[in-house]
Amino acid sequence: MTQLQVGDQAPDFQLMASNGEMVSLSDYRGKNVVLYFYPKNMTTACIQESCDFRDANKEMLQHNTVILGISLDTIKSHQNFIAKKELPFLLLADTEHAVCELYGVWQLKKLYGREYMGLVRSTFLIDTAGKLVQEWRKVRVKDHAQQVLNVVQQL
Repeated sequence: MTQLQVGDQAPDFQLMASNGEMVSLSDYRGKNVVLYFYPKNMTTACIQESCDFRDANKEMLQHNTVILGISLDTIKSHQNFIAKKELPFLLLADTEHAVCELYGVWQLKKLYGREYMGLVRSTFLIDTAGKLVQEWRKVRVKDHAQQVLNVVQQL
């Protein structure tokens, strides 16, 4: 699979969302989209990242930008996460990691000498025409949402 590059058309997809509806990336044409991939609901770094995006959401919306989170979790898990952390945006369930593979974030990981396939925390900024504007791979959570917001403000 070729690596997604800035300037490329972002791969369209269809996933079940936390509101119980099927969502496609193409549903958001005419808006910028922050698409963030995170490993697991209710884990420390994922809570922090999601809450940071929650806190930036109002300003993102003022810049014609929606936030969508994607993980391998189920819809039920997403709904619980949204309720507990008051997240104002949709979370999408990629339980078979098909969209993770499309975006190149399903990768070999190592932990304590053990190798396994897993989701690598990554964020993609997609413009109103569906083109990839910027990507952040192997994200460090601290200040990440603010970095994304800074780029959104420049669009």
